[in-house]
Amino acid sequence: MALDEPTSNDQEFDVSGFKYIVNKEFLDRAQPIKVDFHMYGFKLDCGIDFGSGCSGCGTSASSSCGC
Repeated sequence: MALDEPTSNDQEFDVSGFKYIVNKEFLDRAQPIKVDFHMYGFKLDCGIDFGSGCSGCGTSASSSCGC
């Protein structure tokens, strides 16, 4: 997740006053996508199976990378 400006390859969503931009090709593979805010940051869940977890942050959830 990063700050970015939309392009023609992106789908835009407005949720409770927050604008989310997702690459259309990625969205086709990853939906549904869920963004939650927790005390220490954001948690992202999506329809991609990461197997044993996200190697970039060491999580072990099978369908999310809570980086």
